[in-house]
Amino acid sequence: MKTKGKPSELLLKQWHEDPKNWKLGVFYYNKDDKRLFPPRRFIIFKWDRWTINYANAYSILAVVALIAILLIVGVMIS
Repeated sequence: MKTKGKPSELLLKQWHEDPKNWKLGVFYYNKDDKRLFPPRRFIIFKWDRWTINYANAYSILAVVALIAILLIVGVMIS
C-alpha cells in the first residue's frame, strides 16, 4: 500500500498492527513506512519504546553509525 506524502495516523496504525509487517513477531519490516524508528510492538522497559524499520536502509545505517560511535568512545576511554 504505497502512499504519496505523509501517511495518515490511521494508516500508520494499520501498518503497525499488521502481522505481515512483523518478522518473527519482533522485527518491523515495512518498505512503505519511511520512518526510521517506528513504535515498538511490545514495550518491555519504560525507555524501550522504539524499534528499527529493517526495510529502511537509513535506519540500518543509523544503527551501524551509533554502534561505531559507541565503540570509538569506548576505545578512547580505555
